Amino acid sequence: MLVNTSHPGNVGATARAMKVMGFTDLVLVAPRFGNVLSQEETVAMASGAADILVRARIVATLDEALDGVQVACATAMTPRDFGPPTVAPRPYFEELAASAASVAFVFGSERYGMSNEDVYRCHVCLSIPTNPDYGSLNLAQAVQLLSYDWRQALGGFGVTPRTRDARLASVDMVQGALAHWEQALVRTGFLNPDIPRKLLPRLNQLCNRTQLTAEEIHVLRGIAKSVIDSSEKGPT
Repeated sequence: MLVNTSHPGNVGATARAMKVMGFTDLVLVAPRFGNVLSQEETVAMASGAADILVRARIVATLDEALDGVQVACATAMTPRDFGPPTVAPRPYFEELAASAASVAFVFGSERYGMSNEDVYRCHVCLSIPTNPDYGSLNLAQAVQLLSYDWRQALGGFGVTPRTRDARLASVDMVQGALAHWEQALVRTGFLNPDIPRKLLPRLNQLCNRTQLTAEEIHVLRGIAKSVIDSSEKGPT
């Protein structure tokens, strides 16, 4: 929930941050511009999260926005006298996620943050740990950080590992490439065949650690061929 948001770009960036983390329910409380959801800057900063903007609600008061919410989390850097307890998000989210409660995260205005009255309506105040000498966070950045931590507390998203090419180079392909490179290195003078200094065994180990694919072997042999051809032509 964004309260009294003044910059359209922050609304769009918030929609993007939410969609990246798999959240969809955006509520604006008395934004500065009534048409903020359709402004050009908002849509541009949403960058593909226009569906979040389409479903977003605009309400007049925080009370309306919090209707049906079981746990309201204020976001403020400074604890309030007589206000809810101030906690770091990550450890608190572990406990909150286990409760399966209906949760809302409330963000204040870019200019003055959350009012005391709005903070008092919430059950807890989240304070993102930052550099004590400079704790100023952009609104959308704060949304992104808390969205990420909340998503992680809910189980996160699995990371899909990049699959390597199954066609790894065979031993004979690697040896063929090394022989080709030996020719190229001798031609350029980099390798003295009378004093090899274990260069080729070291290159062999490098290839084995790298787990070259067949296609990569072809590329390396192509480079070796180009080096040999250039050395035969001599300087131009």
